[in-house]
Amino acid sequence: MSRTHDDEWDLASSVGVTATMVAAGRAMATKDPRGLIDDPFAEPLVRAVGVDFFTKMMDGELDLDAVEGSSPGRMQAIVDGMAVRTRYFDDYFTSATATGVRQAFILASGLDARAYRLPWPAGTVVYEIDQPRVIEFKTTTLAGIGAEPTATRHAIPMDLRGDWPAALMAAGIDADAPTAWLAEGLLIYLPPEAQDRLFDNITTLSAPGSTIATEFVPGIIDFDADRVREMAGTFREQGMDVDMASLVYAGERNHVVDYLTDKGWDVEGVTRTELFQRRGIPVPPPENDDPLGEIIFISGTLR
Repeated sequence: MSRTHDDEWDLASSVGVTATMVAAGRAMATKDPRGLIDDPFAEPLVRAVGVDFFTKMMDGELDLDAVEGSSPGRMQAIVDGMAVRTRYFDDYFTSATATGVRQAFILASGLDARAYRLPWPAGTVVYEIDQPRVIEFKTTTLAGIGAEPTATRHAIPMDLRGDWPAALMAAGIDADAPTAWLAEGLLIYLPPEAQDRLFDNITTLSAPGSTIATEFVPGIIDFDADRVREMAGTFREQGMDVDMASLVYAGERNHVVDYLTDKGWDVEGVTRTELFQRRGIPVPPPENDDPLGEIIFISGTLR
């Protein structure tokens, strides 16, 4: 089913499935003896969602190479990619707060548990925004296992396609103080014009010294939906019958680095391959190439 301007979801449907899939990857990376990340809340959140495919994946009951239906090692490369991505954005927040930033904002927060697991300095406020059902599920589930935020957490249950800047102001963000913004795994699910509008709003709400982190996915420009559907065939055989290719908005869009630079941000990008190398993880061979291309992770500061 194609996306619409007012579509909704929970964590077991549509775009919500991608949040659960990402959390399952974090859960598997957390178990990895290499210790790349530590997200103790990913696994209980995924189990609470109740999608059998992801539960079996975390429990090692699926042959990951067979699931992907392509070259050996591809699924492990995906999990490793999730680990380096998570670590990059964890380190981003740590660096931002080390400079004195005391308010953070996580856009389309999904099952992100950073408000509960990162060592936030005293006085830090973390704002999260996502679909109402997503926010309610995560808040209730984590409370049910006794988890408590390590910062002051304000959850905003609304769609990013609405007037979220007004909701954020109503929630108490201080537009005169620096903010650390995170848009992780979000942009490909936005139309090109909505991506630009997102960064316009962030810039308007940001005081000098604010920071931003996100990623750019070059492969979304010439995204091959048929290829993605073919690669996902064995997912369907395992009961994971979600058309991932229909969830993204393909086609031309502004390069994030260029757009943010023009808006007054000093930003730099690092490729996923470079992150693999920094962590001493084998870079996936060419036959394990990602249909979304060489993802570029971006962070920077507002001048």
